[in-house]
Amino acid sequence: MVTITGVEQGSRAARHGVQAGDILISINGREIRDVLDYRFHLANTTIELVLHRGAELVNVTLHKREYDDIGLDFETPLMDKKQRCENKCIFCFIDQLPGGMRETLYFKDDDSRLSFLHGNYITLTNMHERDIDRIIEMHISPVNISVHTTNPELRCFMLHNKRAGEVLSYMRRLADAGITLCGQIVLCRGINDGAELDRSLQDLKALYPAMSSVSIVPAGLTRYRDKLYELTPYTPEESARIIEQVNRVGDECEREFGKRIFCCADELYLSAGLPLPGEAYYGDYDQIENGVGMITSLCSEVATELEYADEYREKFNAPRRISIATGVAAYDTVCKLSEQLECTFDGLQVNVYRIINHFFGETITVAGLLTGKDISEQLAGKDLGDCLLIPENALRAGEDTLLDDITVPQLSKILGVPVCPSANDGVGFIESILGVKLCD
Repeated sequence: MVTITGVEQGSRAARHGVQAGDILISINGREIRDVLDYRFHLANTTIELVLHRGAELVNVTLHKREYDDIGLDFETPLMDKKQRCENKCIFCFIDQLPGGMRETLYFKDDDSRLSFLHGNYITLTNMHERDIDRIIEMHISPVNISVHTTNPELRCFMLHNKRAGEVLSYMRRLADAGITLCGQIVLCRGINDGAELDRSLQDLKALYPAMSSVSIVPAGLTRYRDKLYELTPYTPEESARIIEQVNRVGDECEREFGKRIFCCADELYLSAGLPLPGEAYYGDYDQIENGVGMITSLCSEVATELEYADEYREKFNAPRRISIATGVAAYDTVCKLSEQLECTFDGLQVNVYRIINHFFGETITVAGLLTGKDISEQLAGKDLGDCLLIPENALRAGEDTLLDDITVPQLSKILGVPVCPSANDGVGFIESILGVKLCD
C-alpha cells in the first residue's frame, strides 16, 4: 500500500475522482508495494484501482493506452524508502569518509529497484525469494551485481554478512530466467585476487550469456581508514599481473563467445604504467560508468569530433586562454587532448593543472572525487586565464556543489575567475575548452 500525494489536474485519475491522500492498495488485484509494482501493472490498458479513503474502500476503473500515465504522484520516486545496505564491506568507500560531510553522503544504498531504474550495483543481500520471483515475473533487466568473489565463505567475510554467500545462488536463478546480469569485482590486495580471482572469473564466465559484462576495479582507499580492516594499494607490478590474469580469461571468452565479458578499470592500467586498450577491447563500453574504457572513449570521441573542426572554427572566438583542473589519473590524457586542440585552433591556450587529492588522500586519483578545497588551495594565486574548467562528475548530480559543499559560484569567487563544469564526453570537452556550442 502506498499513499497518493498528488493528482495531476485533468489527468485520467483526476477525471475518475482519485484524490490526494488516497491509499493505493492494488492494481488489477495485484498488491502495490513500490514503483516497480506500480509501473509494471500500470502497463495494462484497463486499470482497476482499489483505494483506501479513510475507512472506505473505493474502486476505480479506467481505460488507457498501454504506456500512458494516469497522473498520480507519490512521496518519493520509489514510492517507498530506499533500502539501506546491510553489509559492512572491508573496502566500503563510505566508511572511509571523514566526519562532517553532508548527511546524504553517508547513506549506503543497496536497493534492487535502483539497480533497474538508475544502474546502481547491488550485493543481493537485501533480497529474498519474493524479490527474485518479482524480477523474473517482470523480466527486470539488467540487474547490476557487486559480486567481488564467488567463494561463499570469502564473500561472507568481505561483506561481513552471513547471507552474502547464500545469495550467490540468485545469480544462477536470474540467469536461467533470461535476466541480463552485469557484474563488478572490487579487488582487495591479498583477499580476493590471485587464485580467488581466477575462481570468480571462471564461475561468472559459466553464467554467459546472461552475465554480459564484468568490471574488475581496485578498491579505493582514502586516508581515513582508522580502525578499519587493513588494506594496501596494488603496486605497479601487481596491477600489471592482474591485467594479464583478467585478459587471459577475457581472451578465452572472445574466442568462445565473440565477447570479452571481463575488462579491467582504467585505474589498473594507469597504475601499471601500461597503455590503455583500443576501442575494440571495450566493445559497447558496457562498464564505462565503473571507469572501464572511459579514457579510451574520450580520446576516440575527441578524434571523431575534430573531423568537424571547420564548423567549430566558425564559432570560436580567438584568442582564448583557459585552465583545466583535473585529477592525477586523467592528467596526462587531458594534457594530450588539450595539446591537440591547441594545434587545431589558432589562438587557443590551455593550461592543465594536476590536482592532488589531499582531502581524501593521495591514493585517490580520479577527477570525480576532487574537492573545492583542494582545487582552490592548489590554484591560489595562479593566472587561470578566461575561465577554469572543472570535471562535471565532481559535482553533486544535477547541482553545482562539490563533495566538500563548496559551490561553483563560491569557487569562482575564491579564485577570481569564472569556473565552468566540463562534461567528460568528447563533444562536451571540446565545447567547454573552445567556449562554443556547435549545436544549440
